[in-house]
Amino acid sequence: MSGISDLSVLLASLEPRLVEGEFVYATVAADKASDYLAMKPIGLFFEAEGLTLILPKAAADAAGITASMPLRCITISVHSSLEAVGLTAALATALTKQGISANVVAAYYHDHIFVPVADADRAIAAIRALSSTTT
Repeated sequence: MSGISDLSVLLASLEPRLVEGEFVYATVAADKASDYLAMKPIGLFFEAEGLTLILPKAAADAAGITASMPLRCITISVHSSLEAVGLTAALATALTKQGISANVVAAYYHDHIFVPVADADRAIAAIRALSSTTT
């Protein structure tokens, strides 16, 4: 299954869903990646400086890991293709217009947007508005 690549179809079908809980970004030594898997990160990325983890805030707090501010995760429910052009830009633009910081992570089936906790409801509204203006 390759997902939808037509931008107009994607925008009309966004269906943002607020994921339960709060998440943080943290960086740890890359050579100890297996030590952190028990913390159930929902995302990880190896960078030259270390391993970036996206994990539940409670897990980072319990482990005493220094992390980013708490974020909420919004999952875009439509199955977007990794080859789709313009979806990330459209989402970022809609959130920028509302003054909302956004960190977008594209996974195989869906895009996930991490926003400050205080902005989560406004972000959902902005994404729904974007979707409704394209139908």
